[in-house]
Amino acid sequence: MSIPSGTDLSGWQVTRCYVMQTRFTQGKITITGKDLGTGMDQLETSEILYLHEEDEFDEEGDGGIPMDENHPMWRSERITLNSVGIDIGSSTSHLIFSRLTLRRQGIALSSRFVVVNRELIHESPILLTPYVDKTTIDTDALGDFIHEAYRQAALTPDDIDTGAVIVTGEAAKKKNAEAISAIFSAQAGKFVCATAGHNLEAILASYGSGAVHMTYHEGGDFTVMNVDLGGGTSKIAIVQGGKVIDTCAIEVGARLVALDENGKINRLEDTALKIAKMAGINLSLGATMSEADKEKFAQVLCDSLFEVLERGRLSPQVQDLLLTPNIEFKDPIHAIMFSGGVSEFVYGYEKRNLGDLGAQFGKRVRARANQLAGGNIPLRPSQARIRATVIGASQYTVQVSGNTIYLSHPDLLPLRNLQVVTPEFEQTEAITSGEIKDAVTKALQRFDILDAERAVALAIRWELGPSYPLIRTLAEGLVGAMKEHVDQGQPVVLVFDADIAKLMGNIIERELIPGAGIISIDGIDLKDFDFIDIGQELPDAKAVPVVIKSLIFRHTEHGRGHQHQPHH
Repeated sequence: MSIPSGTDLSGWQVTRCYVMQTRFTQGKITITGKDLGTGMDQLETSEILYLHEEDEFDEEGDGGIPMDENHPMWRSERITLNSVGIDIGSSTSHLIFSRLTLRRQGIALSSRFVVVNRELIHESPILLTPYVDKTTIDTDALGDFIHEAYRQAALTPDDIDTGAVIVTGEAAKKKNAEAISAIFSAQAGKFVCATAGHNLEAILASYGSGAVHMTYHEGGDFTVMNVDLGGGTSKIAIVQGGKVIDTCAIEVGARLVALDENGKINRLEDTALKIAKMAGINLSLGATMSEADKEKFAQVLCDSLFEVLERGRLSPQVQDLLLTPNIEFKDPIHAIMFSGGVSEFVYGYEKRNLGDLGAQFGKRVRARANQLAGGNIPLRPSQARIRATVIGASQYTVQVSGNTIYLSHPDLLPLRNLQVVTPEFEQTEAITSGEIKDAVTKALQRFDILDAERAVALAIRWELGPSYPLIRTLAEGLVGAMKEHVDQGQPVVLVFDADIAKLMGNIIERELIPGAGIISIDGIDLKDFDFIDIGQELPDAKAVPVVIKSLIFRHTEHGRGHQHQPHH
């Protein structure tokens, strides 16, 4: 039933709200409504209040009445999370702490939460990533830096709800990169994930730089190319309609060669030797690098990068520098934007000599950017330059489930690094459990998940509604396909786009496999090649935070490609 505009709810001013109570009994669904003004105490607000997406409530409420965060209505409909992003790159490392506010969406009876506010709490200084030797990052120095950042932010790991550790670029190649990820993800907070990947970094940077927001704001087919220039690699993202639709990475960066205070080379990446050969110069550890050689080296870096940005035929030398397949998007680009450490030089915010080729590289990139496509692609300012990736990691990797979730036992959470598998089957009312079982089995085989020793998350797109016979058929098929996992003691992890998770969990627990570990959640948008972390249940909202690590490939990375090619 509709609640009249202006109904007073103990400090809340409610407009155009619908109140519903849903019960599942003997396969039948009963939805009833009550007037909140008289029946609120009799209802669980976390399960019955739905707000229209167009009702943009601010922190003062629609009627100018402050919202009390301790009010049960506020706690059930809004979630506040502390998030951290930790970027450990080949050149620099830094942290950003954010506070995210999420609100229940309430569209079409959905209980999905969406982020409505992002607040920057604290940003650490920029640290030049410390090394013990050429192939080993100094974990002790990094650990001290991270602990100090937490102290300055007046936060502890226990205060952190979500976020990501990103080991990027050349740093991801170092022999202790995985150990670094494990150490810092364990120290950084309960729900922090450790990730690395060129495509993911390209995506995060395009969110942090403002490129994604720009295309959303401009609308239509307005397309931005975001170029994240780092110390060891450069990542390119094509953004359109508020989404990243293509990515690419190339071994071009300003710190492939590092020099000490005396101008002697104290770090020389393998890729730097390729670039030096292309530039016709000789480099070696302990030698000096003349200004003329720096300019030649920077020129090759710039030329190689713009071969990719101009989207023409690549030379064999540049093809050899690619870390992913090349950009496939061939339609017009309407703006170009830069992020990453070198972008500070591109936009003129940094002038210092930092012991690398940032100044020379950045100057040349700025000049070439103004000539791209005959000067017809404008250079737009970036909202966040060197901090773009870490802002993206801190603020854009989290979703929160709906409130119709089912956990057979709270101790099953948190879970980390679950590979997402999306079975595909024809959605008709005549579908059988055998067809569903076969679809799940094929999906597991497609991702080479041939054993039951590790948990996976089955992401199910469900279009047939909450009909008990159909849900029961779906449950039988899913359980049949996951029997070996259950026998090995693995939990059954199910993620739905539709609000059927609680019903599904009840059917599996009570009717099919009593006593098994079951995690059934909904309101989360997942796809193939995602990995997820599922955090502990948020008690007031009866929801769980989910950190999504998109496009992290186990063996080789692939560019996303244009929309007409969904998989590679």
